[in-house]
Amino acid sequence: MKRFNVPFILLGIIILISSCSSNKKNEESITFGVMSSMDYLPLAVAEREGYFTKHGITVKIQKFLSANERDAAIQSGVVDGTVTDYTSAALVNAAGFKLKLTSKCQAPFYIVAGSESGVNNLSELKGKKIAVSQNTVIDFCVDMALQSVGLNQNDVQKIEVNKIPLRLEMMRNNKIDATGLPNPFALIAKNDNCKLIASMDSLGYTVTGMGFTEKAIENKSENIKKMYAAYNDGAEYLRTHSIEDIRDILTKDLGFPQALIEQVEIPAYTEAKPLTISDSDLQAVIKWLADRKLIDNSFNINELIDSNLTK
Repeated sequence: MKRFNVPFILLGIIILISSCSSNKKNEESITFGVMSSMDYLPLAVAEREGYFTKHGITVKIQKFLSANERDAAIQSGVVDGTVTDYTSAALVNAAGFKLKLTSKCQAPFYIVAGSESGVNNLSELKGKKIAVSQNTVIDFCVDMALQSVGLNQNDVQKIEVNKIPLRLEMMRNNKIDATGLPNPFALIAKNDNCKLIASMDSLGYTVTGMGFTEKAIENKSENIKKMYAAYNDGAEYLRTHSIEDIRDILTKDLGFPQALIEQVEIPAYTEAKPLTISDSDLQAVIKWLADRKLIDNSFNINELIDSNLTK
């Protein structure tokens, strides 16, 4: 009769239980990528107010300084999902990586001109140096802003600058004439006597959203729905509380200077809304990318959307 080594059997059982526990914990948690913008403010509120815990989900928020860093993280599996722009999401999908847009975001981008640029409106951008992060929402926004006054990208000098803080600093130092910025950077620029010459919502565009990898949707769909429930609670909190109630989030999480808090305008956040293939903003982005031959004309928008997670 064989003799069993009890200590080794017990060790194996402990390792197995630990592994199962670790896998279960991983399935119940979501790592979500953001950049410093108002798009993720409801999630920042949800984190502080304990709404993730309330809905039985662990969410780790990871911050990035550029769209390139964010996209690299999503494709390498460092994060399950992210706040992204439609342009980047479409390009990632066209390259073969399945990222699904699951809802719209509601914070605007701004076209900002430097204090010594001589630019006071969109028409005066002609011939000026404009910093963009190529093929991202900023590039798209600049083109749409130019188009609204009868200009195109050949009428300006585009300068490639990926990181948002660097674009702001270059404009402060008069190395560029204008750029596209989200808040808090747009408000910081305005406080430095730069001019907000257009907002994308005033031009009729909302071109950012939240998205998740196909793998995360397959393995964590119920927990993504819980995250959205917490997001909706965060949006409700923002509708019913004052700026002072979120001063700590605006300064610590989003990077607004204390002195500018009273000037912050909070978007009218609603519950998370799914995207559809008929969304005009998404259609405009797909056309823009196709016109630039960055995606094929046969690109299937259906492959870019999952509208079942916000319900």
